[in-house]
Amino acid sequence: MPLRTDSLEEPQLNLTPMIDIVFLLIIFFMVGTRFSEIEQQYDIELPTASAVEPMTSRPDAMVLNVARSGDVTIDGKIVPADQLLARLEAARKAYAEQAVLIRGDGEGVYQSIVDVMDVCHKAQIHRFSLAFQPRVPGAAP
Repeated sequence: MPLRTDSLEEPQLNLTPMIDIVFLLIIFFMVGTRFSEIEQQYDIELPTASAVEPMTSRPDAMVLNVARSGDVTIDGKIVPADQLLARLEAARKAYAEQAVLIRGDGEGVYQSIVDVMDVCHKAQIHRFSLAFQPRVPGAAP
């Protein structure tokens, strides 16, 4: 059986790609710092302005009161069901993100409140909420 007498070659590490990347990074950072120095070289005084405020403020939420009988009032005036949709659509056209607060009587029929929520949905008003009064701890329900 023949014995192997020649030695195995030692693996060699090729550093050329690593050195290329290091030089590219050095050039990149040198060019980047050069641009920031050029930008700071100009002696200018920036103009000043007061704090910017929006031209119009967000309107308050429309408050819809739903009585026990199912009557809906806006600003103290009873609004018939057929006119409620038109009023809500007009409010949405005036301000696209109009919010609506629905205040229903606690002893009233829940269907009346759901009907008002359905009208809000038909008017494409998605920001509506139901008002409630928090319970006082220790008070009878």
